[in-house]
Amino acid sequence: METKTNKELTDILTGENVHYNLSVAKLVEIAVLRKRSELTSTGAVTAKTGKYTGRSPKDKFIVDEPGVHDKIEWGATNRPISPEKFDKLYQDVLNYLNEKELLVFDGFAGADKDYRLPLRIVNEFAWHNLFVHQLFIRPTEEELKSHVAEFTVISAPTFEAQPEIHGTNSETFIIINFAKKIVLIGGTRYAGEMKKSIFSVMNYLLPERNVLSMHCSANMGKDGDVALFFGLSGTGKTTLSADPDRKLIGDDEHGWSDNGVFNIEGGCYAKCINLSGEKEPEIFNAIKFGSVLENVVINEKTHIADYDDNSLTENTRAAYPIDYIPNALIPGVAGHPNVVVFLTADAFGVLPPISKLTKEQAMFHFLSGYTSKLAGTERGVTEPEATFSTCFGAPFLPLPPRVYAEMLGEKIDKHKAQVYLVNTGWSGGPYGVGKRMNLPYTRAMITAALNRELDTEEFMPHPVFGVFMPLNCPGVPEEILNPRNTWNDKEAYDVQAKKLASLFVKNFETFSDMPEAIKQAAPKAE
Repeated sequence: METKTNKELTDILTGENVHYNLSVAKLVEIAVLRKRSELTSTGAVTAKTGKYTGRSPKDKFIVDEPGVHDKIEWGATNRPISPEKFDKLYQDVLNYLNEKELLVFDGFAGADKDYRLPLRIVNEFAWHNLFVHQLFIRPTEEELKSHVAEFTVISAPTFEAQPEIHGTNSETFIIINFAKKIVLIGGTRYAGEMKKSIFSVMNYLLPERNVLSMHCSANMGKDGDVALFFGLSGTGKTTLSADPDRKLIGDDEHGWSDNGVFNIEGGCYAKCINLSGEKEPEIFNAIKFGSVLENVVINEKTHIADYDDNSLTENTRAAYPIDYIPNALIPGVAGHPNVVVFLTADAFGVLPPISKLTKEQAMFHFLSGYTSKLAGTERGVTEPEATFSTCFGAPFLPLPPRVYAEMLGEKIDKHKAQVYLVNTGWSGGPYGVGKRMNLPYTRAMITAALNRELDTEEFMPHPVFGVFMPLNCPGVPEEILNPRNTWNDKEAYDVQAKKLASLFVKNFETFSDMPEAIKQAAPKAE
């Protein structure tokens, strides 16, 4: 039986000004004709998102209703909003969109057909509709005939909420209603909100089906060996998983079921600040007709993209279907991981560039989720800040962190996966003094880990963090493997290392109910 809420939406979507499942070429045409987008020299669509060039975490809400009240980890990340406030805002958004020309995409989240979520996404902007067409899983013509959405996203970027009426924090809102299976987005043109809101939905639904949802990229070697790369935005998930010698499963969101790993998406959403064909050829060459660029400055005459220009934001983005990567695995379904990599961008400059973890250390670092927020990824962040984000994805986790951490621990144990911590951040000093880790060296270290070349190397424990540093690694200068060696002032390194260790210890006080063995895996601040 169709609810009143869904009937109102259905009525709006039956008008002549509503366009369903348009082709890429048609969406590009509309986007350019409406003058919200321009074409680059390679045929990609580029658009500016205006005021907000990143996610708005303080404007994200979950409707607090009886079905989810006792399951959600309420707090700064998952903010409650009442059903009444949602209904008022929802009605106002529908009234606002009623006379507008709208675009609808029907597709899926989840490459594994046993676990996929049928979606409908309603857009005000053609380039937004192109974005979701490329980022989510596109159905076949046959699948479209029987497609029934289980979740609907409504994106109204030009509608601004009134906090005193709608109960929001600002004019911007990203609200998930699990009871009505609706995501309502407005007041922001940043397309990433649509992608991440569905990821949050999957992070709620999949664990209930015994599937671990993960903020990670994944790829597969020639022998079918699978690797996962966990990390927040800007730590290198997309860059490091796009390996010409391995098949890309996906660059950001995955599920790990009893059958193995599957991609939640059908596309990639890569940061492209300072992108070059020399360093990242797979991503560089994927930016062509059908791709979407956000906040990338182009030359007025030649329309050549300037990836080094950060005048709009550091968080410039490229969205493209995964099959634009030549060695993508289609569909994105593979076996169980052999290697798990935790990526962190350490602004303190003290963590080793690569280190091996015990299972207990792996659980500690997964729950800690240490990295640095990089400029532009979120509103108000203009330079890197040290931060802890549980499970390397706290902004997108509706359930208590322990749910995801325990599932990961069980799967690592069951499938004998080796876990590494890789620092893609700073070396030789903290941010502002040291330098960002050399990407070719990071690639060489990860290659050695995936090819199991590190299995035969000798390791030594770090005196403060306790993680195990290799004494040698093929293709990497020996002196950088121990981060203390890269600092001119060794005593300053020791002080900085203990400072970061104390932050780890303080942060982990939140997880007082975890087993003692995991607590003992903490760094030694004293």
